[in-house]
Amino acid sequence: MGAWYWWMLLGMALVTYIPRMVPLTFLDGKKLPPIVSGVLSNIPYAVLGALIFPAILFVQEGNILFGVIGAATAFLIAILGGGVMSVVLGTIAVLAIYSLFL
Repeated sequence: MGAWYWWMLLGMALVTYIPRMVPLTFLDGKKLPPIVSGVLSNIPYAVLGALIFPAILFVQEGNILFGVIGAATAFLIAILGGGVMSVVLGTIAVLAIYSLFL
């Protein structure tokens, strides 16, 4: 391993540490306004949706319906109250059945 590897590792550690340390240091014990708190609480869902949604549409090249059916099935099972395992297994089952008809 070259020196560049250790510099890169140190840089990644700093870039990861600083955004976590700054809010903990300056916001410790302070209450955020409800609007700011509401916006911050929605960030994980927005990021997760932005990361997952494009992959849903292009899960199988040339067949966008495959991803749409999988996503719709997962949403339906989740809305009906299914747990994570039932969402995953139910979606796999539906897509396996769908792939038989392709």
